[in-house]
Amino acid sequence: MMRKPRDYDAELKALEDKARSLKSRKVQQLGELVIATGADVLTADELAGALIVLTETKDAGKREAWAKRGATFFQSRARRSAPATERHLRRSNVIAQRTTGIRQHSHGMICGPGRSIAASARGI
Repeated sequence: MMRKPRDYDAELKALEDKARSLKSRKVQQLGELVIATGADVLTADELAGALIVLTETKDAGKREAWAKRGATFFQSRARRSAPATERHLRRSNVIAQRTTGIRQHSHGMICGPGRSIAASARGI
């Protein structure tokens, strides 16, 4: 009895679909990484320039230090217990601080651009 021939076209199509799905997931995860690290506050030019410098760096010591820092980042994120909405609010506050110069401290005091907590408390 003869076996049914393989449908190579269908197998290739399935592999192409899987490759497309994996590429899409990779792009999404890279975007999530940019946001998680706070690099989403950089302009596209700044981020691209920094990434180019990183990829061009051949110094093994620097690359190892970056890898350790990255591993620490992921380990600390795994241990965080703050809900995602709280982390989002903290990130939004950082972005607002960088764009307006106004910041709110943990105790609720709001300081204007270039003003310290003490200066704000004195009304200066």
